[in-house]
Amino acid sequence: MTDTRTARRALLALLALITAVVATACSGSDGPVATDKPVVVASTDVWAAVASAVGGEHADVTALYSSPDGDPHEFEPSSADTARVLDANLIVMNGGHYDEFIATAAQDAKGSKVIAADVRSDPSRGNEHVFYDLVAVADTAEAIADELARIAPTNADYYRQRAAEFTGEIDGLKASLAEIKTKHNGQKVAATEPLAVAILADAGLVDVAPEGFVNAVEQGQSPSAADRAKFDDLISSRTAKVLIYNTQAVDASTKAVLAAAGKAGIPVVEFTETLPAGTTDFIAWQRAQIDALAKALDS
Repeated sequence: MTDTRTARRALLALLALITAVVATACSGSDGPVATDKPVVVASTDVWAAVASAVGGEHADVTALYSSPDGDPHEFEPSSADTARVLDANLIVMNGGHYDEFIATAAQDAKGSKVIAADVRSDPSRGNEHVFYDLVAVADTAEAIADELARIAPTNADYYRQRAAEFTGEIDGLKASLAEIKTKHNGQKVAATEPLAVAILADAGLVDVAPEGFVNAVEQGQSPSAADRAKFDDLISSRTAKVLIYNTQAVDASTKAVLAAAGKAGIPVVEFTETLPAGTTDFIAWQRAQIDALAKALDS
């Protein structure tokens, strides 16, 4: 590829800024309206699912991006999307330059903001896919509860109770990862892109995929022939026990790795950046992925 994901992000950020300026000029919006049912706009359906888990029936939650097939990095919000952001009581985003499209749209927003990358209690885990850092997700849920309680104080206890229940379910996911670690600590796997970095680390797994390969895929570039050969060797030699495949960062090189895994009989576990079709619950989504990972490692 001649253009990288970084370049596309910069271009899309510029387009989003232009859209935001136009939307701000044309919407005539005075910003969010006081309400006991706050309007929450999230960047993706993953963060909308977290917000919904906390807000329940006392929040109106939507996402700007919810496609199970596309790449969130390449999303360009419409003027209507930007207007929704400007009218939101609460804006929830990933941060870390992952969802610049909503960060740009929210520049002039008067609503509160919860940025997952900024509220996580362990900033040393700096991968931009914060929604795979379960500790950070719990931190974000609590921050959402606090903001919703401030916006709609009559429902404060409701929000905080639901956040506590959600973080309890997160603890269940963490326990499952601990079980994997007990059985498979140090086991080698290979991921086509640095997506589920925190999940793999918490499970005690070692990602041996060539750094040059995964960085190229993340940036929207074609991996070098040398890196492709290294990855192929990891698969054909069965050095990697499992292939971790990001279904939303796919190119010819990742398809080749997938085919090689099938030929070598290496189990493949699919991970996604947004919720699969028919799934609306964050815990159910991560539970399915973690269970699939455990099954593949046990096979």
